[in-house]
Amino acid sequence: MGLVKNFSLAILGAGFTVLATSVQAKSVTLSFDRTIGSPGFAPGQLFVPQGITVDDSGNTLISNGRGLNPDGTFNPNIGNKVEVFNPQGNYIGAIGEGGKGPGQFDEPSALEIDPQTGNLYVGDVFNNRVNVFDRQGKFINSFGEFGGLIPGRAFFGPSGVTFDKTGNVYIGDFSGDKINKYTKDGKLISSIGTSGTKPGQFQGPAGLRISPVSGNFYVSDQFNNRVQVLDPEGNSLFTFGKQGSGDGEFNQPIGLEVDEFENIYVADSINSRVQVFDKNGKFLTAYGKPAAAAPPQLGQPPFGDPLDLTPGTFNWTGGTSYKDGKLYVGDFFQGRVQVLNVEGRRQVPESSSALGLALLGLGAVTVTLRKRGQLEKELQKQC
Repeated sequence: MGLVKNFSLAILGAGFTVLATSVQAKSVTLSFDRTIGSPGFAPGQLFVPQGITVDDSGNTLISNGRGLNPDGTFNPNIGNKVEVFNPQGNYIGAIGEGGKGPGQFDEPSALEIDPQTGNLYVGDVFNNRVNVFDRQGKFINSFGEFGGLIPGRAFFGPSGVTFDKTGNVYIGDFSGDKINKYTKDGKLISSIGTSGTKPGQFQGPAGLRISPVSGNFYVSDQFNNRVQVLDPEGNSLFTFGKQGSGDGEFNQPIGLEVDEFENIYVADSINSRVQVFDKNGKFLTAYGKPAAAAPPQLGQPPFGDPLDLTPGTFNWTGGTSYKDGKLYVGDFFQGRVQVLNVEGRRQVPESSSALGLALLGLGAVTVTLRKRGQLEKELQKQC
């Protein structure tokens, strides 16, 4: 009789398992919300927005491009600063300035705010360093040394910036094909990765994020046209993506974000779109279409011609940021940031038919249990 009881309980447990697993599907959608900034060289205007982050007050901080004279020489008075916009998208000031000295920039790139101190860490490409500022925008210090220009790669130096839960800062070395781990004050602790195409190797690590859920690293591996997922110790777990323009394919992915449900948002730069994946690399959705204008060539003004500023149209997607259900995406050669609503991030029930099948299975289990109960009574009478 004990065997019958145990068997009945096992079936009941299985029935509830069927019901539980039927509500694990995810559905993520992206929709246009608004833009921040406009194309140009005046205060509050943008060109080649490479890095984006949002502070706890809702202000948006954007790395603004490298100023050049018509002959191609460096012009420190154009761009070369972090532009700041309030939560309504109005320009309120800048951090840093162009130049070679302390706290100055020669092309600011990726940037991120230390969640523990509120300090701002900003990649400084041609000065080959990271600049750190306090909450008030006052310069603190610079650190780091990164790989130089490689033939065939237009970008080099510090790329993605992210922090772990203990306060260490990780910064991508784009040309060095590795990720450097530093203390808060810039002392190098260790590095992750080498050059190559195998798992755990990189060709241009661009976007970099540590999952707030698992602590895993997610890295957009730009010239390998894939995303790599590493465990918290930096060991390769898996990769996804390949070169192409179909769902789940990339043409030089750059910006990358991970939300609180471990969904992954990737700026698929040359395909001029954002793609969304679940934590296992399964494609969920895509948003964006390319502008008709070709991207500018070296030596030309950093804008597509003509501009197409309709919502959802990009001339390359670049830097990204995720904050409170909003995805911020740099419209690389159109001098603006497009803000997208992210909806459906939570687990949602499957269709009613799927749920009905689960309930039907539970009903069948209930009938089985009743039959088993009758059998137990008959056996008790015989005993």
